[in-house]
Amino acid sequence: MERMDRLMDDMMRKAVEMPKAQEGASPFVYGFSMSVGPDGKPIIREFGNVEPGARGPQVKEEREPLVDVMDTGKEVVVVTELPGVEKEDIKLESTDRALKISVDSAKRRYLKELEMPHMVDPRTAKATYKNGVLEVRFAKSDEKKPTRPIPVE
Repeated sequence: MERMDRLMDDMMRKAVEMPKAQEGASPFVYGFSMSVGPDGKPIIREFGNVEPGARGPQVKEEREPLVDVMDTGKEVVVVTELPGVEKEDIKLESTDRALKISVDSAKRRYLKELEMPHMVDPRTAKATYKNGVLEVRFAKSDEKKPTRPIPVE
């Protein structure tokens, strides 16, 4: 318990020092989500624009959005939070094993590259964006399919 207490104190101290790590960089965003995978093991996903560096935390220009990937049986569904973004600024590119989500606007920059839990068919991708939440649905596939950009509705 003492070790856990020391680790928590160290994490809190580093969090308080974070804004000082890089002068002029603002705002900084960091968070994580926890869930339980189908195998019963915990899954921890980080998001934000802060990453550890050799000289302390570094604030990146691009944020990594909060993403959840679900395997529904027949489909793979990717849900991403992209607050403050216009639909026209979202760029999606998919292969049979990966999805790249990028936003480069005057207000916000997001970037996330993720691996799919199952092979998918990028030609079946359907993307919708409403109230800051992007949802991309893919049909599962057992054979390699070509890469393609995905329009957002």
